[in-house]
Amino acid sequence: MPGNNNQMSKSDASRIQSSQAKSGNATGSNSFAARTQSAGDKNANAGAGTKETSRGNSNVESSSSSTAKK
Repeated sequence: MPGNNNQMSKSDASRIQSSQAKSGNATGSNSFAARTQSAGDKNANAGAGTKETSRGNSNVESSSSSTAKK
C-alpha cells in the first residue's frame, strides 16, 4: 500500500514500554517492549522519517544555520 507507514517510531516504542512496565509485564531483553524499542531505534537510525526525527533534524539545522549567520 503506497503511503502506508507502519514502521515503529521511538515514541511508539516508548509508549508501549511504559504501558508494559505499568501493567507489571516484563521489560527485559527478550520482552515485547524491548523488541519494540529495538525496532524504533533501528527505524530512527535508518532515517525512517518519523515525526520525532524530522522535528529533531529541523531544530538542529535551524540553530546551526542561525549560528553560522552571526
